[in-house]
Order: sequence, then structure tokens, then C-alpha cells
Amino acid sequence: MKVSFYRYMLAAFAAASLTAAGSALAQVDLAKSSVTATSKQMNVPVEGKFNKFAAQVSFDPAKPAEGSAQFTIDVGSYDLGDESYNDQVRGKEWFDAKTYPSATFVSSAIAPAGGNQFKVTGKLTIKGKSQTVVVPVTVSQQGAAQTFDGSLPIKRSQFDIGTGEWKDTSVVADDVVIKFHIVAAHK
Repeated sequence: MKVSFYRYMLAAFAAASLTAAGSALAQVDLAKSSVTATSKQMNVPVEGKFNKFAAQVSFDPAKPAEGSAQFTIDVGSYDLGDESYNDQVRGKEWFDAKTYPSATFVSSAIAPAGGNQFKVTGKLTIKGKSQTVVVPVTVSQQGAAQTFDGSLPIKRSQFDIGTGEWKDTSVVADDVVIKFHIVAAHK
């Protein structure tokens, strides 16, 4: 159950990071986009998906420094595939979704990293705790759509995800990987 919450947090961050590398005046296609978080519980990978998120993206690969992204994830939408686990990760010890209903990412800089790779710097906020992160993002163009893929490792303990008995990282690992696949079309 702790892994599920952790994955949810990671997914939120990944979604935010991917969105930060979005496209110029782009509309994010939520039906084709995804944000997941993977953690390990008792050394077994556990993946969850965030079912609700929103993004605002402005990105031109020829002018990455002028790009920006904002991402908001509904932490209460985290889905581990089991409603009892979902309820637990929404609770106070994990996401505390009633008090902190959203996780956010707001970009502050986008820089080229060679080829179709970019580094998106921004502030990730989960459960009221903020960290500056750098997210590696791969951007590809398919017709009028741009696709942003990436993954961001985070430490759940830096965001107070997993408190009380779940603070111990021997059962649910501290490391979480947020993965995202964002599809955006030019407006």
C-alpha cells in the first residue's frame, strides 16, 4: 500500500516534468498522455497511474529557453488497481489528498541537452513540500503533435510521503520513479 502512494507521488512529478517540455501553444491530449509512478515494496516494483491531471505548455524546440510548463495532478486520482490500496494512499500517511489535493510542477528553465533531449528545471510541490528538480525530457514530432517522454527519480521522504509506520524505507523504498508520456498538439 505504501508503494502505491509512492508511485502516485512519482507519477505526479513525472507528469509535471513532461509537460514542462511541452510544445508551442500546445493543447495536451489527456487521452493519449499518461503519468505513472513506480516504487518498490519489499523489493517488488509497484506501479500506479494518475488518472486526472492538467497542463499548460508553451514550447518551441528552436527556442527552448522561451518555453514554459505548468502541471497539476489530482493526487486523489492515483490508481494502483485496488480500491483499498487507493484509499490508503489518499490518506494522511501518504498523499493526504483531503489536505493537499494537488501536486504541481512549474518550470523555471528549459535547456537543450543534445539532439531531441532537453533538461527542464522547475519546482515540484507534493504534500506542501517543494523541491527544485531537473527533468530529462525527450521530445519527438509526429505530424502536428509533439510527444514528451521522460522519467524522474525522486525520494518520497523529501515530500513526507509515507509517515508514521510507513516512514521506514525498509518495506517501501524511498526511491520513486515518475514516468510520463505527454502528447500535445499545436493550437
